[in-house]
Amino acid sequence: MAGTGLVSRGLTKVRELVASAAHFGKPPEDDDLDRIRTQLQECAEGLGGEVSTRLRAGRLAETYLRLDDAGRHAFLKLIAHEFGPDPRQVASAHEAYQAAVGTPAQWDAEARLRGAMRSRRLRILTQFNAIPQGVKFLVDLRADLLRFLAEDPLLKPLDRELETRLSAWFDVGFLELQRITWSSPAALLEKLVEYEAVHEIRSWKDLKNRLDSDRRCYAFFHPRMPLEPLIFVQVALLEEVADNVQRLLDIEAPLADASRANTAIFYSISATQKGLRGVSFGNFLLKRVIDDLKRDFPRLKTFATLSPIPGLVRWVQRNPEEFAHAITATDWKRLAALGVAGTDTPVLAAMLEGNENAWAQDEALQQALREPLLRLAARYLLEARRGDKPVDTVARFHLGNGARVERLNWMADKSDKGLQQSWGMMVNYLYDPEHIEANLEDFAAKGRIAASSGVRRLARR
Repeated sequence: MAGTGLVSRGLTKVRELVASAAHFGKPPEDDDLDRIRTQLQECAEGLGGEVSTRLRAGRLAETYLRLDDAGRHAFLKLIAHEFGPDPRQVASAHEAYQAAVGTPAQWDAEARLRGAMRSRRLRILTQFNAIPQGVKFLVDLRADLLRFLAEDPLLKPLDRELETRLSAWFDVGFLELQRITWSSPAALLEKLVEYEAVHEIRSWKDLKNRLDSDRRCYAFFHPRMPLEPLIFVQVALLEEVADNVQRLLDIEAPLADASRANTAIFYSISATQKGLRGVSFGNFLLKRVIDDLKRDFPRLKTFATLSPIPGLVRWVQRNPEEFAHAITATDWKRLAALGVAGTDTPVLAAMLEGNENAWAQDEALQQALREPLLRLAARYLLEARRGDKPVDTVARFHLGNGARVERLNWMADKSDKGLQQSWGMMVNYLYDPEHIEANLEDFAAKGRIAASSGVRRLARR
């Protein structure tokens, strides 16, 4: 176990150095690349016992963490380009397999073909499992890889293998659902603040409000990353479906009686690890949370979200004709009475640019724009597609988990962010336990979006 302690202390020290000095490390010269290549080859060969494996993997991790971005990119290119399957061995094994098909030797030949196709990249990646923080190291390494991938598509083979391996390691069967409370470790509460991606946690008082008796917070954890939530959901226990996020997050609002709640509102869902992109467990999280809530609060009948519509304004900017199409002749009469005669009028042009929120302070203009913008949002959620899936990322998540587009809410988020991304509108996605599986299957197989009659009527106007 001495090797384990040595590696752990080494990795911790290097992480501290990297965190405290962003410039630490240099792009590797040819000699440095040769040394890295030698380390990679030693890991790929996997000689020696368990202690040797841990020490080699630990040294390789330390080498990687000491590099800057250019060095890490070069490191990953080495693994991707030089440690894949040997094409000659694959060709030979495939030829032998084809010759053996239909004979008693077929199954041995198949095993040899699988062995030939197993890349040395995988052997290198797997060895990090042997060291403390090794799984977290690989998750962070893939986060780097995804950054570099946009400009270097030749890294794709390494990304495919790493994503496949992480998907296996982070299978939902290995994950633990935990409730986070005000009594949870301070380090974990700090992570909650750091990772919150939907509604910024502005203070400890704000955090305490989100963990009070009328709220719940749940997260998935991996046993090898016990203080790193992978994804977490924040829940409000109410007596009606929420339609305004400012009221929902008001830290001065009186405490609700959770025992009387009949509605659970999922108002923030945040995935925390960029390196786990493509590894899906949100569906399982929400199912587990619903089961947990139903057990603790038998009166709960409705499970819904209060969700942002983050891509709406960007979509309209790319498709300005949709804005004009959503405004009817009746709408134009109301707008004309307020001095707004066309989409090129300064106030509407500024709205389309997404950086002018003064219109939201004008009550009359707000009311004149209410119906056309709700109509536009409904069409965006139900009709705007990328391939056979919705353009909106939040819609893809919830619809892909079996939810239904239930209701659009006008002026539900009056923050600058809410006005800039969706003109203040938010949406309730409904999770009906009796229809989740059917909605999910229809969406996955046919791209069919489940939506309430009210939202569909808005989209057709």
